[in-house]
Amino acid sequence: MWDYLWLEVKRTLRDGRFVLGTVAMPVMMYLLFTNIGADEGSWQTASMVGMAAYGALGAALNTAGGVAEDRAVGWLRQLRITPMTPREGVIGRALTGAVTVLPAILAVMLAGALVNGVRMDAWKWPVIAVLLWLGSLPFTLLGLGNGYRLTSQALGGMNMLCYLGLAVLGGLWFPVQLFPEWLRHVSAFTPTNRFAQLGTAVADGHAPSAVALAVLTGWLLVFGSYAVVSYRRAARTS
Repeated sequence: MWDYLWLEVKRTLRDGRFVLGTVAMPVMMYLLFTNIGADEGSWQTASMVGMAAYGALGAALNTAGGVAEDRAVGWLRQLRITPMTPREGVIGRALTGAVTVLPAILAVMLAGALVNGVRMDAWKWPVIAVLLWLGSLPFTLLGLGNGYRLTSQALGGMNMLCYLGLAVLGGLWFPVQLFPEWLRHVSAFTPTNRFAQLGTAVADGHAPSAVALAVLTGWLLVFGSYAVVSYRRAARTS
């Protein structure tokens, strides 16, 4: 499984589309959004966390592309005749998503520190990075579910819908305080909103709320079940 993980990580990080779409793009958007309006330290910090979460979301969903390609070329069939069990295959894919999420998070946080001059207590930086890294797991499972279930043609549209829809509804681009009241209530139940709160809570100097953890755990179970069901379906039809 570890050899498989290393192979997939190298393949993903060599993909120029991955580097541009999930690492460079969130950094550019963060620098743009935080330098066209009021120069407020609190906004730059909150936006840094939101854009780091946005990059992590894209990297996690990007796992679906590799899964769909594997299905198309028959790689899943080849994996099933190796000593690696199906569970190890899914775990290997999930770990690949987890590893490739880190560059997106770290790139935005470096831009915040080096370009925008964001300042926090030293301990907050690694804690925020680790929480966003761990909190991205539900989105990796969502990407796996999409990859195992959808064709390559349908996957692009679905991933883009998930990527942009969850980012906007979750308030990763703009503060949810700018939303209409009804949309703020909807946003509170989205996984991306609570995902970003993992980092903003620490930046504000306190632990993430129990509600945020409960909502994320619920979505983890939903997306995890979706990934398992999709894998079993792919195993029967591939």
